Amino acid sequence: MSETLEKPVAETARPMSPISRRFGRNDDAAFNRIMARIDELGLNRNLLELETVGYTVVPVLSEDRIERAKAAILRRVESLTGRKIDPLTATSDDFQGMAYQHYLLYDDPVFQEILLEPKPLALMTYLLGESCVLSSMGCHFRGPGGMPLPFHADGSADGLMSQASMVANCNYALTPYSREAGALAMVPRSHLKQRQPSAHENWTAGGETMAEITARNPAPNDLDTIDWELPHGAVTMNINPGDAVIWHGNTWHGGWRRELPGVRMNLATYMCRQHMLPQERHHDTRHPEVLKRHENEPRFAQLLGTKTFNGWREEGPDFTGVRTSPAGLFD
Repeated sequence: MSETLEKPVAETARPMSPISRRFGRNDDAAFNRIMARIDELGLNRNLLELETVGYTVVPVLSEDRIERAKAAILRRVESLTGRKIDPLTATSDDFQGMAYQHYLLYDDPVFQEILLEPKPLALMTYLLGESCVLSSMGCHFRGPGGMPLPFHADGSADGLMSQASMVANCNYALTPYSREAGALAMVPRSHLKQRQPSAHENWTAGGETMAEITARNPAPNDLDTIDWELPHGAVTMNINPGDAVIWHGNTWHGGWRRELPGVRMNLATYMCRQHMLPQERHHDTRHPEVLKRHENEPRFAQLLGTKTFNGWREEGPDFTGVRTSPAGLFD
């Protein structure tokens, strides 16, 4: 026997390609790990709600994390606006309507801690698989007045939705949610439709659709006086600070205009399957201290996309990365 043939297989075998890896393989083991984790965390009822209703609510955040997150978001908004904003008494002159505050992960360590909250992460992993990555983390910061958030599904806008969730969202309430406070609103079972809502399934006022009203380009002060009607079947999420709403990527959701003084703060942790392009770029070298801080938590680096197989340049693909590339819905 030649010297080459006598070498151990481990020394001569090449890394398996993504296509070869799929032959004879299923992700039953990953599914079993996910289900065991959900059972361990007492989330079986929440899982049933995700499947049947399209969303579920889990009390999650401690008072400390709520306050630290709110303080960090206020610092961001005040630095952008150049004015102090009282979260309890702000008027529309201080901050009118909603403005999304993006790329918060690196503003404060509290956002990195929240990304790893076990219960929401377990449910998001069920929806998107163990290889899922963070797409974006931000705050839909809302002061009095303005427009409600139109109802929509976070899944594909081009109609290419599937029964399996391609994206999923976790919306943490950092301030009390109610209709007057500008709460999130959900449409139960809408994830089963696998499409976006139509204009007549969205906000309306006086028999007109939101699209018809905005086409007239009304003045900001006129928008504040419109009496919007919640779409048929939609539910206002009257929840407390620290509660997390997790939903399937196809589920229709929107948000009320705020009618009260002060501001509504949330934290939206939006995630996607590994093969999709995230909204924010996280797997670069701009924040090495953050990866260093979480070096003993392998899931953190994976959520930031550092283990993603795709994305090569002239060097070509590195097939050793296939070990962390999904071959099914749950791995």
